[in-house]
Amino acid sequence: MAEPHDSNLPNSCATMRDTTEQARSPVLSVSTAQTMTVRERQEYSALRATIRERGTARVGIFAGGIAAWAAVAVATAAVASSPVATLLPLVVLASMFEAVYALHIGVERIGRYIQVFHEAAASGPPARPAPPASPAPSGWEDAAMRFGRPAGAPTADPLFVVPFALAALCNIAPALILEPARVELIFVGGAHALFALRLIVARQLAGKQRAVDLARFQQMKIT
Repeated sequence: MAEPHDSNLPNSCATMRDTTEQARSPVLSVSTAQTMTVRERQEYSALRATIRERGTARVGIFAGGIAAWAAVAVATAAVASSPVATLLPLVVLASMFEAVYALHIGVERIGRYIQVFHEAAASGPPARPAPPASPAPSGWEDAAMRFGRPAGAPTADPLFVVPFALAALCNIAPALILEPARVELIFVGGAHALFALRLIVARQLAGKQRAVDLARFQQMKIT
């Protein structure tokens, strides 16, 4: 005779699996979690992981790149006798900055995509106005953008512009010590000036990127 089967057991197991999957998935707002499909949840998890990995890689590239640049700069200053030789460590420094800049731009763009296409607060105004005591739910990207830079709060430069500028000054110092000719001074000094200009322009563009990308993604979502 067949043993009695407990019909509640499969439901309990399914409930346990759902609870485990929810615990492993990124934290979402209640309204967002209720409306997201399985594919959207997977995309959201992948994008959040990409942001985390690229953010870590950006710091690692900066730290390792500064060490590599310092080694090249010291070796160049010790061996080379021409001021033009300082362009080699400058190329290393500029390449490192471009890598950091590319990672930062990519992370910010992914964040705006998440804000518009995955977070409920960025998808449009709620159907009914929420009372002041219970504001509309929002995700991390929307909250971070609204937070901005309040007065008195500490800030960090994701592009490390100040360290890069100081490194450029240290990089040109050996060329000035060698008392370069006017042509060499114009050539070497111009290259370092272009790098400094690149730092300024990149910082200005990065400051405007969030608003520009957000407006573009919102336009894409409407159309």
